[in-house]
Amino acid sequence: SNLNINDVLGNYSLTLIDALDTLAVMGNSSEFQKAVKLVIDTVSFDKDSTVQVFEATIRVLGSLLSAHIIITDTKQPFGDMTIKDYDNELLHLAHDLAVRLLPAFENTKTGIPYPRVNLKKGVPPDSHNETCTAGAGSLLVEFGILSRLLGDSTFEWVARRAVKALWSLRSNNTGLLGNVVNIQTGHWVGKQSGLGAGSDSFYEYLLKSYILFGEKEDLEMFNAAYQNIQNHLRRGREACNEGEGDPPLYVNVNMYTGQLMNTWIDSLQAFFPGLQVLIGDVEDAICLHAFYYAIWKRYGALPERYNWQLQAPDVPFYPLRPELVESTYLLYQATKNPFYLHVGMDILQSLEKYTKAKCGYATLHHVVEKTKEDRMESFFLSETCKYLYLLFDEENPVHKSGNKFMFTTEGHIVSVDERFRNSLWEDILPGEEDSAEKTKPTELKAANFSSNCNRVPDERRYLLPLKSNYMRQIDRMVGLI
Repeated sequence: SNLNINDVLGNYSLTLIDALDTLAVMGNSSEFQKAVKLVIDTVSFDKDSTVQVFEATIRVLGSLLSAHIIITDTKQPFGDMTIKDYDNELLHLAHDLAVRLLPAFENTKTGIPYPRVNLKKGVPPDSHNETCTAGAGSLLVEFGILSRLLGDSTFEWVARRAVKALWSLRSNNTGLLGNVVNIQTGHWVGKQSGLGAGSDSFYEYLLKSYILFGEKEDLEMFNAAYQNIQNHLRRGREACNEGEGDPPLYVNVNMYTGQLMNTWIDSLQAFFPGLQVLIGDVEDAICLHAFYYAIWKRYGALPERYNWQLQAPDVPFYPLRPELVESTYLLYQATKNPFYLHVGMDILQSLEKYTKAKCGYATLHHVVEKTKEDRMESFFLSETCKYLYLLFDEENPVHKSGNKFMFTTEGHIVSVDERFRNSLWEDILPGEEDSAEKTKPTELKAANFSSNCNRVPDERRYLLPLKSNYMRQIDRMVGLI
């Protein structure tokens, strides 16, 4: 009955694995090497544990792959992160885990995977036939990297098939997807279309798969999805920083009609400004980020669900989520406006004041009462801390080495390089056009945007990113004034 306690742990040193590349990004080679050796010596996936396919993929598989790429990188941008006598053990572990997740993709009529799998026995006999869009459709980055490192198309094939199956189920009327689907019938059980829990990383991975692998169809799906989101989910004035009307906000609607379904947003939606930065829609990102930051200022944390009509939390816990920090970091990279350093400082001080515990940082059970739970999610170290650190570390190799990096949905760092752009197999799905006919990837652009990838002009760098009257409007909207 406790929404924020979940079967993600798996009894396989989750937090240790999830934090590996954080140690590397922070330049701590001795602790990184120690942690990697500890994983190699002690971690096994041969366990009678039932885990979520999605969480195991983004937290464990993604981190093992990221650490492997860091260890074997000939440039070693983060300092000497090599491991003596390293023999691809992390890659082998990642392969072993992925093979244990594969049964989730079997015996499903749509190709959409079961949500849970037992690492020893496969899909549990009492398994649900329902899964969420994000859980089933956000496996392509990790599975694709693994396939391309191994030269084995299996993993990318099943992940891509799931994405295409979900995409084919979108509404003919609005182009939107729901949030819960039956994997046998393809029937939408949850008809809510939004940007938060159940949907978020599906959209994120359409774009990030394109950035990493250069597959044109991923970008085409993303551009279509973004256009439909702008048409049906976005409310408020057209421009962020000019004009009359309410501040822009993305709401939850019925996937078939586009009608408003409820008046809450959830904290996971705070990732969306960061995604808008990646496609160059910086103005819209500025506005949406300001809304989440105003909620943070009010409570010193983001409640899991916030009802914008009642101006109160619907679900009051905060499990140290990274999404607002991630968007703050990406907006700072895009604008270099010191306002975002101020936001980061604010978040950091709140975390120190309200969540610090004797042995780490605790989930807030209630953002108003500031009561704590005896739990620190692994994403606190893999994402929240990493993005905060990078926000303030201007000289970090991520920014200065000249290499291009991308972050997975769990904040794991992956270098964007040619080897992920070349697949060793002809076509990824049977029945597709011959790969020789693949055209050059389309220009990276999102539909309906205000800024078209132009960096925010220098003269605006030292002004508030949002005009003060609009800032006050948002503060009023969340009950700050």
